[in-house]
Amino acid sequence: MLKFERNPNSFIYRHRRLLFSIFLIIVIPLIVCLIWWLTRPEAVPAKEVKRTFMQNITSLDSAVSRLQANIHAKQPAAIQESFKRARIAYKRVEFISAYYSPETTRALNGPNIPEVDDDLRVNEPQGFQVLEEMVFPEVATDAYPDMEHAANVIRANVNRLRKISETNDLTDSHIFDAMRLEVFRIVSMGITGFDSPVAFHSLPEAAAALESVHEQWGHYTRNSKNNALGARLDSTFHAAIRYVRKSPDFNAFDRLVFIKQYANPLSSQLLDAQKVLGIPVFTEKRLLSPSARTLTDSGAFNANYFINFEEQAMTTQRVALGKMLFFNPILSNNSGRTCATCHQPDKAFTDGEPKSFAVGFNGQRISRNAPTLLNASFQAVQFADSRVTFLEDQASDVIRNPDEMHGSLPDAVAALRKQDGSRKLFEDAYADGVTESNLKNAIASYIRSLSSLDSRLDRHFRCSENALTVEEKAGFNLFMGKAKCATCHFFPLFNGTVPPAYVETESEVLGTPATAEGKAVDPDVGKFVLTKREPHRYAFKTPTVRHVALTAPYMHNGVFKTLEEVVDFYDRGGGNGLGFNLENQTLPFDELNLTDAEKRALVAFMKIL
Repeated sequence: MLKFERNPNSFIYRHRRLLFSIFLIIVIPLIVCLIWWLTRPEAVPAKEVKRTFMQNITSLDSAVSRLQANIHAKQPAAIQESFKRARIAYKRVEFISAYYSPETTRALNGPNIPEVDDDLRVNEPQGFQVLEEMVFPEVATDAYPDMEHAANVIRANVNRLRKISETNDLTDSHIFDAMRLEVFRIVSMGITGFDSPVAFHSLPEAAAALESVHEQWGHYTRNSKNNALGARLDSTFHAAIRYVRKSPDFNAFDRLVFIKQYANPLSSQLLDAQKVLGIPVFTEKRLLSPSARTLTDSGAFNANYFINFEEQAMTTQRVALGKMLFFNPILSNNSGRTCATCHQPDKAFTDGEPKSFAVGFNGQRISRNAPTLLNASFQAVQFADSRVTFLEDQASDVIRNPDEMHGSLPDAVAALRKQDGSRKLFEDAYADGVTESNLKNAIASYIRSLSSLDSRLDRHFRCSENALTVEEKAGFNLFMGKAKCATCHFFPLFNGTVPPAYVETESEVLGTPATAEGKAVDPDVGKFVLTKREPHRYAFKTPTVRHVALTAPYMHNGVFKTLEEVVDFYDRGGGNGLGFNLENQTLPFDELNLTDAEKRALVAFMKIL
């Protein structure tokens, strides 16, 4: 049997205690780490996104706390700086907060105007935009108690957001949906100054929002086997953020270039990445398609969205039937009047009158200007006072109105049933043939078919070639920036349907004058007739400005004959700029200080729509 003797002079024997210590301190932990690394559970990106989001809420809470302290200390310069920092912190949580907690997000960052809810309760505004008007352009040193109150409300809503978010389970599909919607929010609201209307801090905030989305996207690249995909999207993020950050100021920012060369590629590549990663894209019905690559895609908006029942969706047969009815005097008891009397196709489905003539053409007029029917399906409500929701109800209202059609649905149905050709068209479109409901739906289907989102601006975004003149480009940038048009006429529908969800259509109080001389506000009180709530006095639905070159005269009362007059009205600050002193005017009443060249550029741009 072999025997080994210890050698007291050997290195190992002499340093055995040291080597044993090294083994315990270094080697065993390394082995443990290696085993953990090889057997660790794979990181779940959605959980990492949630963790980062919660950390960002904590950072937002800290930023608002510093803002509170500076307000309490009455330090004007520090208040403005800490307000900006708090807003940047908010932008880092916005895309998930707005997606999962829209009501709390609105409380944090809604417009500084009272809101009338569905129960007709008037809710006073709260959040950053309320405080912003006390802090910029100069700190209102006589309003410190109000500032403290506003900051306290913001802090309370941040804590509310934290509590709600703790129990939310984020999914990959929802996260990618939220990321692309944030890009759309930046394009349609962020860069327009919608939520920074006084401080004009929109560009740094847009950059912060993009950085937050980029950071959260990073959780999906760490374990991705497609390195080229990650590198490409990272490069697009970096380029978009750099472009926003390098702009010298709010008015000089080239929004046209940003959207076409940076934002559109970014939202498109996010959708590509989602598909490559095998994350399902939603198929649910929305006004803005969940699979839209950009806001300017052909087919991005669904004209069948704002319907009451799925069985009311338009079909080829229903559109053809509706078109026949639209031009048929049978709806007015054969008085010679049709829908097309006030909505003429060659005038973008308007009639060119300040206010449409009433039935009988005896010189009397109805109370308001006839709006275009083009793209009417992309609105959540109908009529200037928003009194109905669905196009079916709009058709019914007009047919029955004694001044407009002076018709009768039962009489029209009875007459149509006696006509073999009409009856056949109804039977081809509906299983139950000629009914009042089907008549209304057929007309609504025809109007829904009148979607028109293929202007030279749309083609400019969709194609590589340059479709706009220098003046038209300048006009777009003014519309989306300095002139503040896009804070009410939202890109790309250019109506009041609010992005990026596009489920609510806003009304605004402009202070439209009764006559072109601008001596008094128009007596039509608009939406107030329905709600009897002061925020709605003189409030009218924000119409589209697409096809606006064909829809003169303008405003709900047709007071302005030309677009130049409209631009001058806004440039002066609306009704309050004319001296009407409306407490509830939602249009900013400060002068825009547009130059003559800028006014011409604005008009040139609107004419290409």
